[in-house]
Amino acid sequence: MKSKDNYLLGLFIGAILPVLSFFGYYYWKFSLFSFNEFIELLSQNKSLVTALSIPCLLLNIVFFTLFINGRKDKTAKGIFIISIIYAVSALLFKFLS
Repeated sequence: MKSKDNYLLGLFIGAILPVLSFFGYYYWKFSLFSFNEFIELLSQNKSLVTALSIPCLLLNIVFFTLFINGRKDKTAKGIFIISIIYAVSALLFKFLS
């Protein structure tokens, strides 16, 4: 079976991986808090948002590298685009909130 190489797949992968990483990071580091308390903590502590964005984008970096090395350039571009959107959004949230 030949794997796909398209932008939509990259956008989907790039969008879902940070969400999975977010929940994984929550369970790993902040499971003592309820999820609502964790969200409230994020809204009160802007530096935590920036610190959390790095592990959330880590899986995107790994998958971006895998798709580039696998010569799936369109998929890798989709992952890269979503990664930039997430990173800019985290910075805007930190500085404008």
